[in-house]
Amino acid sequence: MKFLHTMIRVSDLDKALAFFVETLGLIEIRRLDYPEGKFTLVFLATGENEPAVELTYNWDENEPYSGGRNFGHLAFSVENIYKYCERLQSKGVKILRPPRDGRMAFVRSPDQISIEILQEGDALEPLEPWLSMQNQGEW
Repeated sequence: MKFLHTMIRVSDLDKALAFFVETLGLIEIRRLDYPEGKFTLVFLATGENEPAVELTYNWDENEPYSGGRNFGHLAFSVENIYKYCERLQSKGVKILRPPRDGRMAFVRSPDQISIEILQEGDALEPLEPWLSMQNQGEW
């Protein structure tokens, strides 16, 4: 068995792509438009032949999707969680669960999908300002 992808529905494809590609750093590996079904599928990953996040955009959906927290979360590992969280903040992303432990942080996508950021390997030494930051909202 091989894991292929996780699908999430997005209400604004441009905003979702800006977040996942420009902010998180994933790459678009495939895009499929289905005019007869009025939807687009965009597959994003950390590299070719890696498991993907499938963004499903229904062209005629006008109501916001709910239940982002019920979905669970997507998880990505990074080389330096502090530098990565600083990068996210510089792009206007709120760090909802700061990496106080040098190991784990949470943010949300524009559609409120919970994203877990994990430090590769061992946790980094706890460091300010992260150590003193409080949680915000739901993550």
